[in-house]
Amino acid sequence: MKGFDAKWRDVPHFINGVTQKIWEERHIGSLRHHYAPGLIVRSPASVVVDNTNVIAATMATLAEFPDRELPGEDVIWCEDPAGATEGSDAFLSSHRLISWARHTRPGMYGAPTGKRLAYRIIADCAIRDDAIHDEWLVRDQSAIVRQMGFDLVEWTRDLIAREGGPEHCVRPLTPENDVAGSYTGRGNDNEWGQRHAEILSRIMAADMGVIASNYDRACNLHYPGGETVYGRAEADQFWMGLRSAFPHAEFRIEHVIGREDPLLPPRSAIRWSLWGKHSGWGRFGTPSGAQVYIMGISHVEFGPYGDDGGPAIRNEFTLIDETAIWKQILLQTGTHD
Repeated sequence: MKGFDAKWRDVPHFINGVTQKIWEERHIGSLRHHYAPGLIVRSPASVVVDNTNVIAATMATLAEFPDRELPGEDVIWCEDPAGATEGSDAFLSSHRLISWARHTRPGMYGAPTGKRLAYRIIADCAIRDDAIHDEWLVRDQSAIVRQMGFDLVEWTRDLIAREGGPEHCVRPLTPENDVAGSYTGRGNDNEWGQRHAEILSRIMAADMGVIASNYDRACNLHYPGGETVYGRAEADQFWMGLRSAFPHAEFRIEHVIGREDPLLPPRSAIRWSLWGKHSGWGRFGTPSGAQVYIMGISHVEFGPYGDDGGPAIRNEFTLIDETAIWKQILLQTGTHD
């Protein structure tokens, strides 16, 4: 890894190591080195620009969850030849991790509940020169809210009020307020990423039959709200419920990485988006007509037990931020009071 500290063995070691150093070892100031000046961190809830603001957000989270840990589950990565410089290689990583903590202090989530939480995060990071210079992150916010014992819509409505009301609250990410960053790559052309992209594109085109032919009968599925379910029918229910709520929204695959590594199954990471009106019945209730942007990230692992004897998805991890979706709906429908 030219341009990186020699202690990092590879991209997963760098990503997991920096995460542990910042969050668990409390070297928050190291963000000034490991997050490049001017970087952009996009999450469904907001767009944060520059490492000084990332430091502030990190401290606020640790003040509310002082015992937070973030062990990594997987890092699916690829090279970024176009982003390399004379002094440094460049890469894009898609980092899936589990965070657990107890809510013991007041903060963004309100008065301390004392609840013990566990939830997933997936972060796509562009890295070079020993630092992250562009990031897209999806946190399972609905898993956090539900484990605290709150109703998802009521909590989101209360968040709008606590942030100063509809005129002053933090605006969720949309194409209209996104900020162009330094990473412009699209991933790689590995066969497993292309296979995953075809399956997801067919699902979003309402070809739900692709699930029966491309998911293992015993597939393990990890969905928003901390849901872990099993089998093709559950995959059909999740994707049908999401797409039917936004039937005419534009679907885009933003980034694809396919990868094979020793001791791991073939796997893929896809960052995707939906942008359009909440015009149908589905996962988000009564159609509101609100214009909604959804940034999602999906990881899958392939196994050998497809019905035709070929590869099939045996593990799927898909995250969207349901609170950011409800926030857009509430702000546009005037039901935030």
